[in-house]
Amino acid sequence: MTDTKHSQWEAMTWPEILECIGDGCDAAILPLGATEQHGPHLGTGMDSVLADKLCREVGGKTGVPVLPVLSYGCSIGHSHRWPGTVALSPTTMIAVLCDMGDWLYQAGIRRLFLVNSHVGNAASVRCALDTLRCRYDDLMVAGWNTGTLTPVIEAAFTTDGEDWHANAAETSLMMAVAPEMVREDKLAESDDPDRTGDCVFSHPVNRTSTNGVTGKPSEASVFGGQRLFEHLVNALVSRVEHGLRETPPLDASYFKRI
Repeated sequence: MTDTKHSQWEAMTWPEILECIGDGCDAAILPLGATEQHGPHLGTGMDSVLADKLCREVGGKTGVPVLPVLSYGCSIGHSHRWPGTVALSPTTMIAVLCDMGDWLYQAGIRRLFLVNSHVGNAASVRCALDTLRCRYDDLMVAGWNTGTLTPVIEAAFTTDGEDWHANAAETSLMMAVAPEMVREDKLAESDDPDRTGDCVFSHPVNRTSTNGVTGKPSEASVFGGQRLFEHLVNALVSRVEHGLRETPPLDASYFKRI
C-alpha cells in the first residue's frame, strides 16, 4: 500500500496544514465508521478500520489530508442484545460533524469529503451536510457511503443479502486489509440469512438476526477482499479528484446581478 503519512492530518503541524491550504489544497477527507457488534467472527471496529485504511490510501493518491477516523457512529439499530456496540444518537452525531465542520472552515477548508463506511450513519451524515452547506455558502461538502459507490461495489456488498451486515463482502475486506479482525474458526457457523425482504417496518437487528450477522461470511476470501478494496479506492480517488476541480454551477457573483 501507498505510504500516506504525509497526508495524515494528525501527523501534520499547524504550519504544514497552513502551507497546504495556502498552496491550494483547501480540502480534507473525514473517514466515518462505528464501534458495533459484527457477529461472532469480526471485531467491533470493522467499519472504522475500513474507513481509516480506505481513506489513507485515497489521501496518499490524491494528496488530500485525511482527518482521524470518527470511530463512533449511529448504531442504535443493533439494540443491546449483543455487547460491544458503543453508539451515538443521530442528533449527537449531527452535532459532532457540524462542530468539526466549523473548525475546519475556520482553518481554511472549503472542500470536505465525508467517507462513510457504516450504513447507519447515512441519515446523520446527510443532515450534517445540509446544515453545513447552509451555514457556510462557500463550503462544499460531499457525503458518500462506501457500499454504494458504484454498481459493481453495490453488487458485491448485496450478493448475500440486501440488508447485509458482517457478510461476505465485509469479511473479505477485513481478510485482505486487517486479518487480525477476523476469527476464521467462526466463519462456518456465522452465516445468517436476510429476513427483511417482505418487511414493511425497519426492524432492529435483534428482530432480524440470530447472531448479529446478515449474509454469508463463510463465502469470504482474501482475493475477493483485495479486489473489492481496489474498487473502493479507485472509485473514491476518482470522486475526490473530480471534487478538487469542481466549482458551483452558479458563481456567487450571479446573485449580485439580480
